[in-house]
Amino acid sequence: MSFNISEADIKAYHDDGAVLIKNLLNEEEVTDLREAIDANISNPSPNSKIASSEDDPGWFLEDFCTWQENPSYRRIIFESAISEVAAKLMCSKQVRLFHDHMLVKKKGTIQRTPWHQDQPYYNIEGRQNISFWIPVDPVPIEWTIELVASSHKGQWYMPRNFLENQAKWFPEGSLSEIPDIDANPDKFRVLKWELEPGDAVAFHMLTLHSGAGTKALRRVFSVRMLGDDIIHAPRSWKTSPDFAGLSEQLPAGMPMDHKLFPLTWPVNRAK
Repeated sequence: MSFNISEADIKAYHDDGAVLIKNLLNEEEVTDLREAIDANISNPSPNSKIASSEDDPGWFLEDFCTWQENPSYRRIIFESAISEVAAKLMCSKQVRLFHDHMLVKKKGTIQRTPWHQDQPYYNIEGRQNISFWIPVDPVPIEWTIELVASSHKGQWYMPRNFLENQAKWFPEGSLSEIPDIDANPDKFRVLKWELEPGDAVAFHMLTLHSGAGTKALRRVFSVRMLGDDIIHAPRSWKTSPDFAGLSEQLPAGMPMDHKLFPLTWPVNRAK
C-alpha cells in the first residue's frame, strides 16, 4: 500500500525544510530497526566515533555507512516506505541512498549536538535531498531534534567538528558562522516534536538543526537520500562520511550513479 503523504506535508517540507511524518515505520519495522541498532552498538564499524567528551556522564556514539553489513538496516532502507516518502517530499522521480547514520545517546548524556547543517560536510551539490531522523525510543519534547524553519533556503554555514569546534571542511573565513540561535529565540522559528518509535522528522540537508542531551536512552537511525538533481562534488578534504577513491570513479558534476549509492525508488529492491 502507498504511504499517504499530503500536499500539506510536501508544502511544509519545501517551505520549512522539515516535516513530521507519523508512523513512518510500523511496529514490526521498529522492532527490526531497534535490534539492528543494538547489534551496531555491540559491533561498531571503523567509521564509528564517540561524539561526547570524556567527562560526559553519558555517551554519544555515531556510526556511518554500515547498511551493507547490517541486513536489518537494508530491509529498512529498501523495503519500508522511506524511499516512497522521500520521492514524494523531494518531488523527485528517483531516489538514491546516500548513507545511513546511527546516533545513540545513553541515559545521562549532557553533550548537546551543536547547531549545524549537514550538506556542507558532504561531497554533493543540489537541492533535491532529504534526511530522516527516526527514533526507536520515545523522545520527549525536551530531548528531541530541533530545526530552524526555512533555514534551508539561505546560505551555507561553516561546518565544524562538534567537540573541538574546528573548521576541517572549508578554510576558515570562507563561509559565514552559524548565528547564535539559542541566544536569539525571537529571531528564529524553531521546530520540534515529541516523537514515538517509528515516527520520523524529514528535513533538508541545509536545514539548521541541533539536539539536546538526554535523561533516557535515545537510539536513532538516520537515512540520507538523494533526488534527481544531485551531482558529485569532490572536495580536496576528507568529507564526513568519507568515500575514499570515489573521485577517481565518479567525475565532478556527474549524477551519483555508483554502487555505493543504489537506487531505492522506484524499482530497486536490492537485499
